[in-house]
Amino acid sequence: MSNIMSGKELSIQIEEEIKGFAKGCIIRPSVAVINIGNDPISEKFIKAKEDACNRVGIYFRYHQFEEDTPELTIINKIKELNNDDYVNGIMINLPIPEKYNEKRLLNTVINSKDIDGLTDINIGRLISGRKSITPCTVLGIMELLKNYDVELEGKDVVIVGKGKLVGRPLINVLLNEGATVTVCHSRTEDLKKHTTNADIVISAIGIKNIITADMIKEGAVVIDAGCSIEDDKLCGDVDFTKVSKKASLITPSTGGVGPMTVAMFLKNIILCYNNKK
Repeated sequence: MSNIMSGKELSIQIEEEIKGFAKGCIIRPSVAVINIGNDPISEKFIKAKEDACNRVGIYFRYHQFEEDTPELTIINKIKELNNDDYVNGIMINLPIPEKYNEKRLLNTVINSKDIDGLTDINIGRLISGRKSITPCTVLGIMELLKNYDVELEGKDVVIVGKGKLVGRPLINVLLNEGATVTVCHSRTEDLKKHTTNADIVISAIGIKNIITADMIKEGAVVIDAGCSIEDDKLCGDVDFTKVSKKASLITPSTGGVGPMTVAMFLKNIILCYNNKK
């Protein structure tokens, strides 16, 4: 029996559901994606989202800004999209170049169109356990765990990475499921000490093969949500070949969390579409 947690098959099912919904809409669901700069990883993921929108019948608007674009120009575009009744969701692609005020840009998006749940209000709602828009990768991870019947209540979960798209929001979602959560990051002195006792390891730090076989216990569940580029190839955080021999369940570096992130991106667009009605 395979121990691989495939995100491809599950994402196809979700896409079919969304495609059916979109076909029944009088006004076509629409999303606007804003990208600043030319980060190669970002461009790959944006293209995946655009292709998925085309497959299911969601109108995809792409707004590319060069790194020398004045911040006010970008803010004005966000405000224009906020006021556009035909745009249901807005996503500002991360990372944003350091010269810009990231918090100000993210909080310019109105909460009802905040696809990635990154405004202060949506983050606050998530932390307090109230209904909120949850970041797409977090939703994708949780959907995978649910689909493969991974029990979370009472389990020791180690998150590697504290980023705003995965690590930080994932803490609150897992706590709400009754898990015991430990967060490690780039300054954690002895990562192995934390991961070897974990029932579930979720890595989203973006360092190739930082999770090795000697760092997990037999039968652990391992989720690779990290991404980096080496020799023009996307790489995950987990040494998949060796870790897969010890893990009871494991996501591949490609075809695991990635497709689920895209599927949840689509799902959040429909959530915003329905919230407007």
